[in-house]
Amino acid sequence: MQINRFMPSRSVAFVALLLIAALIAAAWLGLHRQAPTAEPISLSAEATAAPVTMTSTSSGPPWRYGRDDARFTVIEYADFECPFCRAYFPVLKRWIDAHPEVNWQWHHLPLTTHEPAASANARLVECVGEAGGPTAFWQAVEWVYAHTRGDGQGLPEGLGYPGITPSAQQCLDSERPDTLIRTQSASAVQEGIKVTPTLRLQDRQSGKTLLLHGPVEGDALLSAIDLLAAGGTTETASKEMPAESLGDMPR
Repeated sequence: MQINRFMPSRSVAFVALLLIAALIAAAWLGLHRQAPTAEPISLSAEATAAPVTMTSTSSGPPWRYGRDDARFTVIEYADFECPFCRAYFPVLKRWIDAHPEVNWQWHHLPLTTHEPAASANARLVECVGEAGGPTAFWQAVEWVYAHTRGDGQGLPEGLGYPGITPSAQQCLDSERPDTLIRTQSASAVQEGIKVTPTLRLQDRQSGKTLLLHGPVEGDALLSAIDLLAAGGTTETASKEMPAESLGDMPR
């Protein structure tokens, strides 16, 4: 016996096709759902060329970074062609940022073995600072260390400081920065300081100081501050402390 098969009408078949198409489309959208728009990622301070933030109001040499009312001052005798000074610069800056009771004072000491590049770099930062103030000075220091080849090789040939102003150029064409650099260098030599970096830690409240050689790490700086704060020295003459590795500064 022949069995009659069910034959759907054309309208029912059309509706079924629409339902199947809708189910397929929903499944596809579920598998290919658009990812949410990612928010811009803010780079860290080290990854960006963020300008140096200054809280000091000093308007000229000696240039200071940090709070003017800080009790302690780290005076750094530095050479722009010294590889150790270059590596130590961002480390010390982070440490100063983390310790508002200490500020940082720059002291030029271009080494003879690194001339004439060392003094040329010192002239540049002094003139940028003279024209633009303390923030411009510290930005120039950072820029020079980021671009110099070190060990007396100086900046790459043809590389000039970006955005040099007419006032800074006028300073560079004069002998004003040379006089300052020679004075600071001679002062360091008279104090018996012949290597870079060298740090003189000063308690501005008592006037006592400690001399620390090399890129001193955070714990040693804190120990020196504790010694000065406790009146551990009985005279204002400098004392020497051995330098330690940079370690995990700041601490």
